[in-house]
Amino acid sequence: MIPTKNKLFSTIENEILSFDPENITQDRKSILQPLIEFLQIKTHNQEEIRLNFICTHNSRRSHLAQVWAQTAASYFNIQKVFCYSGGTQATAVFPEIIQTLSTSGFKIMALSEGDNPVYSIKYANNTLPVIGFSKAYDAAFNPESEFGAILTCSDADAGCPFIAGAQKRIPIPFEDPKIFDNSPQQAEKYHQRSMQIATELFYVFSQIKK
Repeated sequence: MIPTKNKLFSTIENEILSFDPENITQDRKSILQPLIEFLQIKTHNQEEIRLNFICTHNSRRSHLAQVWAQTAASYFNIQKVFCYSGGTQATAVFPEIIQTLSTSGFKIMALSEGDNPVYSIKYANNTLPVIGFSKAYDAAFNPESEFGAILTCSDADAGCPFIAGAQKRIPIPFEDPKIFDNSPQQAEKYHQRSMQIATELFYVFSQIKK
C-alpha cells in the first residue's frame, strides 16, 4: 500500500525529489535496518514512537537527523512520532546547520538568543515546529523512557555504552561536517551531509507498513 504523504513546504518537497535511495549502499542499509524494525514494531502496535538522536555536542548531525526524521514521519504519515536530540554535553546549534536547513526550505525562527539559542523549525504550515537547541540527551526536555536512542556519531556511540530509559540503542554514525568549518567548502559539505541524512531517513520511513 502506498502511504499517504502530507504536504510540506514546496522547497522541501523539491529537495525530496532529489533523494535517490539507490545511492544507499547495502552496508548502510544494514546499519539502518534496526531503526526500520524498531519503527515497524511500534507502528504495528500503534504505540508512540520516540526517537532521541544523540551526538557528542548536539550541535550538528543530531539536529539534522531530528529535523529530517520528524519531516519524514509527516511526509509518510507515520503517526505518533516524536523526535528529539541531545548530546553527551550541551553546547549550541552550529549556525551553518540553521543556514543549511533554511536553504532546504525549512522556516526557522529564533525563539531566544545567547550562548545556546532556541529555534522553531517548521516543515509545513499546519504542523508543530521542531524545537531546536543544544542539550544533554537526558535533559528534562527529552523523553525519560520508552525511546529509541539513535547514536549519530561514533564518539557518542563509544561514550554511551548504556543509555538509561532507551528501549533500543541504534548506532547510525554520519561523518562530521565540522572538518569543513571556515573553509570555502563549508556550505556545500554541510548541505551534502544534510542530504545524506535526509535520504537515509526518508528511506527508513518509506519502509514502514501501516
